[in-house]
Amino acid sequence: MSFGRRTGLPDVEPMTPNLLVVTGRVTRAAVPGLCAELETLLYDPDGAVRAPDAGVDCDVSGVVHVDLALVEAIARLGLVARRAGGRRLRLRNVPPELQGLLDLVGLADVVDVGCGTGTGVGAEAGESGG
Repeated sequence: MSFGRRTGLPDVEPMTPNLLVVTGRVTRAAVPGLCAELETLLYDPDGAVRAPDAGVDCDVSGVVHVDLALVEAIARLGLVARRAGGRRLRLRNVPPELQGLLDLVGLADVVDVGCGTGTGVGAEAGESGG
């Protein structure tokens, strides 16, 4: 008996995830704008949740300074994602400094930080290494 080869990648959702890319230095003043950008990805203009089964990914490979303002942004983005149908925010390309800070403040349990973690080196524009 033979079985067909499995298609697709393991542990990858069939729906295309919503992707928010965060680059540069995140300040407290930038947090509301990031939240608004994520809401635009998650909601239709009439306020209905778009693709409720799609994931919510946030690529942080382009951040240039890890501090509590970035942690606050991640916490608030996680809240926006959760309000859009109970989704969890998944971080991609998490620099080690950010991973440590998220662990320290207890946010590693609120957002998924294991999604594509790396050294912060990627193909996103505006990165200058973390």
